Amino acid sequence: MTDGARQRSSTSGSSKDAAGEKESGGGEVALKKEIGLVSACGIIVGNIIGSGIFVSPKGVMENASSVGVALIVWIVTGIITAIGALCYAELGVTIPKSGGDYAYVKDIFGGLAGFLRLWIAVLVIYPTNQAVIALTFSNYVLQPLFPTCFPPESSLRLLAAVCLLLLTWVNCSSVRWATRVQDVFTAGKLLALALIIVMGLVQICKGEYYWLEPANAFEPFQDYDVGLIALSFLQGSFAYGGWNFLNYVTEELVDPYVNLPRAIFISIPLVTFVYVFANIAYITAMSPQELLASNAVAVTFGDKLLGVMSWIMPISVALSTFGGVNGSLFTSSRLFFAGAREGHLPSLLAMIHVKRCTPIPALLFTCLSTLLMLCTSDMYTLINYVGFINYLFYGVTVAGQIVLRIRQPDLHRPIRISLIWPVIYLLFWAFLLIFSLYSEPLVCSIGLAIMLTGVPVYFLGVYWDNKPQCFDAFVDKMTYLGQKFCVVVYPATSTSAGSGEQGEEGEEMKEATAPLSKEEGDNQKSADC
Repeated sequence: MTDGARQRSSTSGSSKDAAGEKESGGGEVALKKEIGLVSACGIIVGNIIGSGIFVSPKGVMENASSVGVALIVWIVTGIITAIGALCYAELGVTIPKSGGDYAYVKDIFGGLAGFLRLWIAVLVIYPTNQAVIALTFSNYVLQPLFPTCFPPESSLRLLAAVCLLLLTWVNCSSVRWATRVQDVFTAGKLLALALIIVMGLVQICKGEYYWLEPANAFEPFQDYDVGLIALSFLQGSFAYGGWNFLNYVTEELVDPYVNLPRAIFISIPLVTFVYVFANIAYITAMSPQELLASNAVAVTFGDKLLGVMSWIMPISVALSTFGGVNGSLFTSSRLFFAGAREGHLPSLLAMIHVKRCTPIPALLFTCLSTLLMLCTSDMYTLINYVGFINYLFYGVTVAGQIVLRIRQPDLHRPIRISLIWPVIYLLFWAFLLIFSLYSEPLVCSIGLAIMLTGVPVYFLGVYWDNKPQCFDAFVDKMTYLGQKFCVVVYPATSTSAGSGEQGEEGEEMKEATAPLSKEEGDNQKSADC
């Protein structure tokens, strides 16, 4: 810690202040463990199920070329996602740090690899995704006010900004508030999807299952093409995006060794079930051609079957996206918090509020970067460019599990899965990655170029130790001003717990969170090479 940044000691502050804090030793401030099993499931399900299943699940259908193949794609990608989540479950309890795949890649492969994962997330992935979800929310809220035309672009962006600011305030105020919002809106979207599934079952009972009969389900509405089917698997994999978000908040989980794997085992099968049966329900009310022609499949479905209650569907989409913004803000801010704690982002982002114990600087940074992205017109283009890189790091992380098994076979692992599972995941991942490079080489190349811009930033900002004194003094001053403005301090580490009953758990945590890459054992600079 630099001299310019103040850290709260165990003797500082009044007893009244200390009473409201999460203590891990004396009066030190630390992240609160307030995420139970239900909230953990809400984070995973809420982040995976955004607006896509309501608005445009047609990406898989149009490339699969038939209803039957599309349903197979949804099932297979769900299974592959579950396998990837199993791998992340082992990594999450072996390296129980917040930050998810960034933390795992950094500890296993070293600082530069971890920084590049963080760089692409900070620069593009999370700001653009959050901005798009917020814009979808504002579009569905404002559409009833403009029944004959599209809402003005300025009003869409303004309402999206209001949504982001409101949810940032909620997340800054309390972890419990943020998780309650996530729980409520996840339950709301699941109820809406349950209504869709029930309506589909009613349609089947009425005999409306023409496109589900095997003879018709595999009747292609366009010629089968291996390239298009591969693309449908890629679209399906993206639809399950968000399955790894719980790993970003590991340190705030109650009993992470139990609740992290349990939440994964509950949530991924639930999402797979919902995705498959929602698509079955859609096809009972619409032909494949009608589904592909619709810009909002759930709304069209509601218009056909719900009659005067058809307003439920656009409201459901709005609620779903509102919860999606909250979940993304909550998890992405923890990624930036973890990056700052490792020295890869400004140290101010690694601080938490002295009473609320929330990472306010990281949340404000996340909100500001998303608001800036709302001001651009190239969000969707950027998402296309970096989607490939995001998927690339999923495979790198799972490969790291195998590397860690070889490098440290005796490392304590509360969960230990068979290596056949990461191998299966990597084979599927390599297939999609190679196909992506083959089908869209320019887009993938631009994505790689954007990622590689982080290399000079890493060497100048992280690796270079002997920066000019005036620069260090300026950074210290800005950090101190930021601390005063946000009322934040460095949190106590989870390994500093001094109570007798926590001693054994503290030792396990200390061992588990120890640097894993060889260079981290020497000093911080060599760790970041």
